[in-house]
Amino acid sequence: MSGTGGSLPVLGARALGRALLARQHLLARSATTPAVMLGHLVGLQAQAAPEPPYLGLWSRLEGFHPSELSELIERREAVRIALHRATIHLVTAEDCLALRPLLQPVQDRGFAGNWGKRLGGEDPAAVHARGRVLVEQEPRTFQQLGQLLAPDFPRAEPAALAQAVRTGLALVQVPPRGLWGRGGPAAHTTAEHWLGRRLDPAPSVERLVLRYLAAFGPASAADVRKWCGLTGLGPVLTRLAPQLELFRDERGRTLYDLPQAPRPPEDTPAPVRLLAPFDNLLLSHDDRTRVLPEEYRPRIMTQNGIVLGSVLVDGLVAGSWRSDGGTLRIRPFAPLGRQARAGLVDEGERLLAFTGGERLVVDQED
Repeated sequence: MSGTGGSLPVLGARALGRALLARQHLLARSATTPAVMLGHLVGLQAQAAPEPPYLGLWSRLEGFHPSELSELIERREAVRIALHRATIHLVTAEDCLALRPLLQPVQDRGFAGNWGKRLGGEDPAAVHARGRVLVEQEPRTFQQLGQLLAPDFPRAEPAALAQAVRTGLALVQVPPRGLWGRGGPAAHTTAEHWLGRRLDPAPSVERLVLRYLAAFGPASAADVRKWCGLTGLGPVLTRLAPQLELFRDERGRTLYDLPQAPRPPEDTPAPVRLLAPFDNLLLSHDDRTRVLPEEYRPRIMTQNGIVLGSVLVDGLVAGSWRSDGGTLRIRPFAPLGRQARAGLVDEGERLLAFTGGERLVVDQED
């Protein structure tokens, strides 16, 4: 463990940013497999189907083809399920079974805040039991599920009944939902039924925290909480501290990290990258300024909860991008140097080749 008290080494925002980019394989693309990368990242946000997870892997993997991820989903080696922050993530089958029990409190809190009063006093356990029968008979959309449950639980709103089942059971979305170039309605069954295995009966929150640090560290307890939605993680990090490296950020907050994890020098070159909408890089810290300047946050994260595709220049968000009708439009937020603009064009053309787009437009800087 590095230092104690006030003697802890200080890591500035630029050093933290380079460490994060290295662990996210955004300094250099990786030659590993999509399954291994999906496991390393502890899943990819997949609330908007289907492109973001594919684009997330495209930005991190060398030679990635979308069929590789679609095949993982079709072979039931990867699934879409509500996990971190009670939002849909694409994870490996193994992580689905291990993470879903750990993140049950996150699902419970989300339901209580949004749907609890609309259940009308019906017994949640009875709703869960009946819902399990229905979704294991055949995959159901939430609309179908609510309508089927309504006659047995007349005091509840049908939508609340469906959400109660989503909260109480580990529901996965089945293909063709989430497949590249295809898609379909969000129909659900239980993870146990789909994967033929039970949920992990003794998942480890310590292991979850260590995996987070491997992909997102160095980080504070607040950062880990922002990523997954769990509370009470301070004592977990305290227990783990003897096996970790400890630092402070420039505001004096304690940061935890794995001893052997990469922490490149802050002047390490960072190539231009185009990040997927809802990319994990921007959603997994309480303090995002290591990669997202605060003045640009409202331009990437909209008031209605959308996280736009973003442009990284020298390791920091410096613009946004959208793809529509075969046109990829990139919007820098400030003037770019000649080398950065050339890198932006190269990445834009690479993304067009991946998506099958036809036209690249780089707007004038704001």
